[in-house]
Amino acid sequence: MRVQLSVVVITYNEEAKLARCLASVLELADEIVVVDSHSTDATRSIAQDFGARVIEQPFLGYVEQKNFALAQATYDFVLSIDADEVLSDELQHNIARVKADWQADGYTMHRLTNYCGIWVRYAGWYPDTKLRLADRRRAQWAGLNPHDRLELAAGSTRRHLTGDLLHYSYSTVTEHVAQQNRFSSMAAHSYFQKGRRSSLLRILFAPPYKFWRDYLFMRGFLHGYYGLVLCTVSAYSVFMKYVKLYELQRGKSI
Repeated sequence: MRVQLSVVVITYNEEAKLARCLASVLELADEIVVVDSHSTDATRSIAQDFGARVIEQPFLGYVEQKNFALAQATYDFVLSIDADEVLSDELQHNIARVKADWQADGYTMHRLTNYCGIWVRYAGWYPDTKLRLADRRRAQWAGLNPHDRLELAAGSTRRHLTGDLLHYSYSTVTEHVAQQNRFSSMAAHSYFQKGRRSSLLRILFAPPYKFWRDYLFMRGFLHGYYGLVLCTVSAYSVFMKYVKLYELQRGKSI
């Protein structure tokens, strides 16, 4: 079955990365929908230059914002992509083949992340398999913010596409640390609302477990200096998440 495809992106101040993202989907998209959280840079005009339909929506949380964006698509067959992601040539080719002969409810793909200029294939960062291409009648976003995931309804069929979703994450270590500080706050609030709890033992043991698992057992050390850095920052993020959750349990603000 040949289908028409909506490409959906959520944005906030993404002028540095959005054009590269949209250029990679332009030949595949029968429409591009950009849901923007009132950017203060050139994000909106860049999206419009690519012919996107731009919808302004205050940020609801990653899961909620992406479900809102999913609902704005004209077509039921949707590719959801982040502004800092790009389809590799092989993945573009395979999605074009799927458009011409759609046979499953959803399609997964591997995501390959670029961190400070290196492609990260170890430390548990690859293959980072994502479901991003789906019939929205059988899919919705779920998970605990900020860690969203697209899920298919029970009994759905899925297939895997070769080719990588190229993720241009952090260009500097400072950017990574700042983002993890924001994400750890969001995760702590999400955990607290769901009834999850922290403890002194979890604060003490979860961060080193995260570091040594990623650095040694997941071979993050093979990336040299940046392998050490990204594993350390990831462990720091776990530490801050459980510290902030513990503060919320004590009635403190974070």
